[in-house]
Amino acid sequence: MKNKKSRVQAIDGIRGFSLLGILLANLLIFQYGIWGKDEMEFFTLSPMDSFLNEFLRIFVEESFMPIFTFLFGYSMMMLKENLEEKGLKIKRYFVRRSIFLLVVGGLHATFLWEGDILTFYGIMGFFLLLFLKRKQKTILVWGILLSSLLLLFVGIGAFIDGGQTELASPQKLAPYIEKTNDIYGTGTYQEIKYHRNHEAPLEEDFYFLLFVTLFSPIFTAPMFLFGMYAAKRKLFFNPLKEKKLYKYAAAILVPVGLVLKTIYQFFPETSWSELAITLGGPLLAVGYIFSMALLYCQNWSGELRKLLESVGKLSLTNYILHTIVCTTIFYGYGLGQFSKMGIGFSILLGLAIFGLQMFISHYYLIYFRSGPLEMINRIWTYFSWTGRLKKRKKQSKAA
Repeated sequence: MKNKKSRVQAIDGIRGFSLLGILLANLLIFQYGIWGKDEMEFFTLSPMDSFLNEFLRIFVEESFMPIFTFLFGYSMMMLKENLEEKGLKIKRYFVRRSIFLLVVGGLHATFLWEGDILTFYGIMGFFLLLFLKRKQKTILVWGILLSSLLLLFVGIGAFIDGGQTELASPQKLAPYIEKTNDIYGTGTYQEIKYHRNHEAPLEEDFYFLLFVTLFSPIFTAPMFLFGMYAAKRKLFFNPLKEKKLYKYAAAILVPVGLVLKTIYQFFPETSWSELAITLGGPLLAVGYIFSMALLYCQNWSGELRKLLESVGKLSLTNYILHTIVCTTIFYGYGLGQFSKMGIGFSILLGLAIFGLQMFISHYYLIYFRSGPLEMINRIWTYFSWTGRLKKRKKQSKAA
């Protein structure tokens, strides 16, 4: 029982940690837009903001969302085993769970913010049904195979295009970002919503975008599969026993991931830089996962750990709250700070928001078992007003 409890605490703590990184990365989108965040030459940055932008690109961006992705796969496998223990049919529960994420994600993307990830997770929930009942080795092999396939495609594309592939048209990008700055900074809710849903500086044709949409589950599946593999292998069930693995994995993956991401950041024009970021982001993410797990083998602050775990337990609610709070601060229908606050102050804002969420989540869980959105998800997924799974009744055999 002790091992199981430690495993749950470690996963919740890692999930809470990933939410902090996701918030810091998303603050670039909240403040500069989903296209503007990668085109900082259109904005006036102080030397400190320029340095902090590079810091976020290397240490945060592309490396915290993969942690969440890994944990999504991990939690899917744990839920599957829980359902099987209770004698329940698993497919219907995962279908309902995926539908819930699609609905919430669609509403989130349409009415609040373009950086939504929940819709994608809903789609992946259906795709991952193919692997739920596969053997541990099969899942690992598929994860490695799809990772290799992704690197092959990225490598071929990078060397053909010389690292210059752009989804956005250079001719459309500058006026689009200028218009976005004006509308997001001073516009009404309806004006911002219309701009978000109907305008984009894309240069690729419909068939290319359709190809990307259809094949994105295949190319993004590896981290989900590695999470599922980790759950089947019972990784993080006994942190003390696995301490040596955590230590060596973190010591290797964190510096390798940082080096690869640094290469991409400072040499983006080279043909092989796309390979560096494609490999570096996930490697750093796994390094962060093992680094956090290693803390559960140490005598680190119990109170801080509990606060971090509390955020992780309410991850869905806290993720949506990020959007509500930050769009209110940055968009024209709120405080109108779009492209004005600067990266340094936005990092401080992110730390303040996350700090408040840690305390609020901790005290909320003293009185309630689940967050508001988590509870709705459980009620819908389990078809139970209590949000609890019920064991399947055994039918008595006829004499």
